[in-house]
Amino acid sequence: MPTSVTLRPVTANDHAAWLALWQAYLHFYETELADEVSLSTWQRLLNPNEPTYSALAWADGKAVGMVNYIYHRSNWSIENACYLQDLYVDSKQRGLGIGRQLIEHVYTAAKADNCIKVHWLTHETNATAINLYQQIAERSGFIQYRKGL
Repeated sequence: MPTSVTLRPVTANDHAAWLALWQAYLHFYETELADEVSLSTWQRLLNPNEPTYSALAWADGKAVGMVNYIYHRSNWSIENACYLQDLYVDSKQRGLGIGRQLIEHVYTAAKADNCIKVHWLTHETNATAINLYQQIAERSGFIQYRKGL
């Protein structure tokens, strides 16, 4: 159990720590991305002209959690919304409240940037995450459809 957890936005020096968590996240969802996609994502996270952000949770000098989120327009409000796209906590650190802290970090950042809401998806089989999400957000009832192009 970590002594304390510190959350902070990623910096250019955090690439190796972020990439390790990113790859573990992709592995958790049994998917792979080309290295160019991961590199492009990292570059966007560091670019102040992009509406995408990331924060890492640090415990005992090691990155143990990651959250990536994106601000976007909505046709239903004047203010932007925030899509929490990626959330991952190291498997050895789960159940310690780190996921909740990362989500609350996004809530705080999005509110400070005048977003009207934070929303996200999870896989229907991710029971542990669903249990947390039901405590800190409301389920919209919408079902996602998509088609790759």
